[in-house]
Amino acid sequence: MDLAVRLASSVADPLVSQLLLPVEATPDKAQAEGELLARLVSFRGETPPLSYESLLSLAGELVALAAPASRLPSRDERPVAAVLSRTLWIAGELDVTDVQAVRLGPQDFARRLRSAVPGADRELNADAAWFHDRLLVTVCLHLLHHLIRRSPVLAEHMPERAHRIRQLIDLNDAEAVRGRPEPSAADAEFEARYARTVCEEYDRVTIYGIDLPNPNIPDSWSLDATYLSLSAEFDSPERRARLGEDDSGEPVLPADRALGGHERVLLRGAAGSGKTTLVQWLAVSTARDALPPELASLRGRIPLVLPVRRFAREGFPPPDAFLHAIRHPLADEAPDGWVARVLAEERGLLLVDGIDEAPESERAALRDRLRRLMRIYAGNVCLVTARPSAVEPGWLADEGFDELSLAPMSRDQVAAFITAWHAAAADDEGKDHHRLAEYRDRLLASIPLYRELRGLATNPLMCGLICALNRDRSGSLPHGRKELYEAAMEMLLQRRDPERRVLYADAVKLRRGARERLLRKLAFRMLLSRRAELTMEQALAEISRHLPAIPAAAGQGGPEDIFNHLLLRTGLLREQADRSVEFVHRTVQDYLAAKETVEQGAFDLLLAHAHEAEWEEVIRMAVAHARPAECARLLSGLLAPGRKGMQRNRCRLLAAACLEHVTELDPETHARIRRETRNMVRPTTIEGARSLGWVGPIVLEMLPDPTHVTDKEAHRLAVTATRVNDDAAIHYLAQLRNRASLALRAELARGWRNFDTDRYADEIIGHLDPEGLYFPVSDRVELAALRKLGGRARVQIVGPFTPDELLEGLVRETLTHLWLAYDLGVPMGWLAAFPNLTTLRVNPRLPRVSGVPDGIRILA
Repeated sequence: MDLAVRLASSVADPLVSQLLLPVEATPDKAQAEGELLARLVSFRGETPPLSYESLLSLAGELVALAAPASRLPSRDERPVAAVLSRTLWIAGELDVTDVQAVRLGPQDFARRLRSAVPGADRELNADAAWFHDRLLVTVCLHLLHHLIRRSPVLAEHMPERAHRIRQLIDLNDAEAVRGRPEPSAADAEFEARYARTVCEEYDRVTIYGIDLPNPNIPDSWSLDATYLSLSAEFDSPERRARLGEDDSGEPVLPADRALGGHERVLLRGAAGSGKTTLVQWLAVSTARDALPPELASLRGRIPLVLPVRRFAREGFPPPDAFLHAIRHPLADEAPDGWVARVLAEERGLLLVDGIDEAPESERAALRDRLRRLMRIYAGNVCLVTARPSAVEPGWLADEGFDELSLAPMSRDQVAAFITAWHAAAADDEGKDHHRLAEYRDRLLASIPLYRELRGLATNPLMCGLICALNRDRSGSLPHGRKELYEAAMEMLLQRRDPERRVLYADAVKLRRGARERLLRKLAFRMLLSRRAELTMEQALAEISRHLPAIPAAAGQGGPEDIFNHLLLRTGLLREQADRSVEFVHRTVQDYLAAKETVEQGAFDLLLAHAHEAEWEEVIRMAVAHARPAECARLLSGLLAPGRKGMQRNRCRLLAAACLEHVTELDPETHARIRRETRNMVRPTTIEGARSLGWVGPIVLEMLPDPTHVTDKEAHRLAVTATRVNDDAAIHYLAQLRNRASLALRAELARGWRNFDTDRYADEIIGHLDPEGLYFPVSDRVELAALRKLGGRARVQIVGPFTPDELLEGLVRETLTHLWLAYDLGVPMGWLAAFPNLTTLRVNPRLPRVSGVPDGIRILA
């Protein structure tokens, strides 16, 4: 939580306490559901003890007390006090109880108050608006603390929330006394060098699988040229309920924009979904001070990138060990205590990347250390990333972390990636431009036509691989994930150098078989040691151990010669600054480790770790590589008795998910898996429903008959089915389309971005009752499809449109409610073209909209 404008309790309490009626004047009945704040505040009612004029004077005192430390110019104090008084005044009108306010916490409660007074801060300049928002959070913190102290019911009903608020009060008081000094000259000089290093280290993106004929063309490009803003959605329906949002829910937002206004976020995403690239973009954009308006709260912060794989075994490091733990090139040059000072001054942006890279047995300890860090240094922004099943829902909820999930790439995003890939890959010599454009257009035309290809092209990793293979095979693509990786191995390990005419790069001459065997040994060693990297000594020792058994490699040099050959010539390994080595992507490591596991017949090893999230991908790929008898043994082992609770459920669902990778399996084992998992797919929570999506299309055959379930269960089933990346899900979802539940209809409307647009529009969207429902539109195909249906009264814009595109695509006479999930960056005068538009809904974290025509109500 950002408490950059602080007031010590000794100063704030006498003023904030005046906002509430005395205890003896408030209702004496203590209720677990709480009492309306309108009945507790002192400035509402027929004869309020605190008049509006007195509230304005009180707001002026609060501003005057906080202004000097924040260097607010005296000329801005009166306008800020006026806005603050109006914002506090609204607390007496909201339909919010004291229980709900405490549950929201100071940050979200302040946001709720601010959003109920739209446009109030337009009279403030940027610095004054920043000061107002931070002071409001601080005042809300003290107000909630008063509510807890005066009501035993609140403290008993929400002990964790009450403890957290008391904790924030203690930290606030300590920081208010200490103040926030400017960085010293030594720190400032180091921070300038550190920012340059961040840009140098993270401003390059390697697109996995890239292969070009000209060896002089680099296989990586600047982040600016290739960065693609993916989409994300909030995971917790409870969060939406706390914020008082309707059942239409929050839209899918650009992931980098969704982080705006959220100081603590746990971001989930599948392998290759773009989590690390987003971390890189945040680090570089913050270091360059080149952030969009939605992320203005990150300006001036110091990005601290913490890849978990660097300290997975040692545990989360203390602040003064951050740079050494990640082996940063400036680690030995940092002033003593620099990181701790940055965090104490609340200037840090912590980017903790890849919780799944830590062994499952170590994650609880890692979480405990992270919790402690966030409690001690409460004012810093923190983003944590993980694969979807690596940690349970609410893993960091008690520390105020919101949870988001990266959504699969939309059609527009896939097209944008493919276009950017080919533009970046184009040879500076004109002769390759035409050919690359031809491959690009052929691929863009193929993806919508082929279901298997469309199902694979859902994240940057697979899109990059598909682009490279399409170019390599002149437009002829393999189908299926295993086939794609096999083709990639053939391209990178066998054909890459000869076709690029790199014939004499070193003295070692190895073909694919020997190269792959050695790489598999390294991947398998990483799997056994639960590490995503090996030191140089470990890698050389592993090669040395296996070299005598591989005749094609044994006579071509020592372990170091072979290692350097693999590093430089395969494109699958990369070396870190400390000479440790890792695979270019964890998925590549998992694929090779799975192949080696099958080669060694180490199925008992796989089964012993089947309940651990970091082994899921290895097991799925092992099933794809296994022969029929081995496949049956492995899948039967996943169903074997002996496991209990969550471990048992995870292994059974993993067996079901593996069926899509099976090439041959006896009918008895196949039927047993179906039989034993059929009753497991009735999720009882939204989080559980969402997680079933990773099982794959087979889950559709196991879901219950949707015509005989309640609306609540139907909603959860829709959450599952809309995340199954197969158009067969449309038939299942069509059986839910006539229900009245708004939550269910909203889920069905959100789901169409995952399927063939025209078919989904005909079978689902066109049948949904439009009453109270916002129809989300994320790309131009959906916009055209909705127009073909005659348009809708309520439309939610969640894709990158221009006003001209919306003017052309929306049905002007039909539209009455428009919801903008992001800033269009232009005045809203163009809305005058919609004669029946009455309501414009905007994200409260967006920059202020301007130029809205008269008669259109703005909701935040």
